[in-house]
Amino acid sequence: MEKFLIVGLGNIGLEYAGTRHNIGFDIVDALAARHNAHFVVDRLAERLEITVKGKKMVCIKPTTYMNLSGKAVKYWMDKEKVEVDHVLVLVDELAVPLNKIKMKPAGSDGGHNGLRSIQEVLGTTIYPRLRFGIGNDFPRGRQVEYVLGKWRPGEKEIVARKVDRSAQAIEEFVLMGLEKTMAEVNAIEF
Repeated sequence: MEKFLIVGLGNIGLEYAGTRHNIGFDIVDALAARHNAHFVVDRLAERLEITVKGKKMVCIKPTTYMNLSGKAVKYWMDKEKVEVDHVLVLVDELAVPLNKIKMKPAGSDGGHNGLRSIQEVLGTTIYPRLRFGIGNDFPRGRQVEYVLGKWRPGEKEIVARKVDRSAQAIEEFVLMGLEKTMAEVNAIEF
């Protein structure tokens, strides 16, 4: 059975719930809800498995905190014997506007500590990622507060639609491959 590792990036703890930086957790939670699946606490992550049309998705929410996400990704890649092209990392992205989602086959960490950790541990920048646009609508010097802040009331509807579409995009990635999914998802404006 073909196997995929879906990695939602975020930080554990109630103080981080519902923040822009935890959108990766929110997306895998939405995917779990679509399949009536539930996360269990496991080594270095909360984990669940979903099978869709004969393909297995191992979904994780690392419990290592963002700065050590690579440790959890590497552990679960090795344990589940998943190749790097079958890993999909879900991440918040300042460089993408709020009305967009972008999928990419590779790229730099762009200053994101979770991606930096994954890059360092895996020794590569070549792994698929879904970049959930959070925009960059914050005053100079307030990036950390913005990223770790909660969604504004006027953003919540678009965020909910994007989370749902992102969960769908994970299934498309697994069933159709990265190229076709990128062509569809990257063209959408919310």
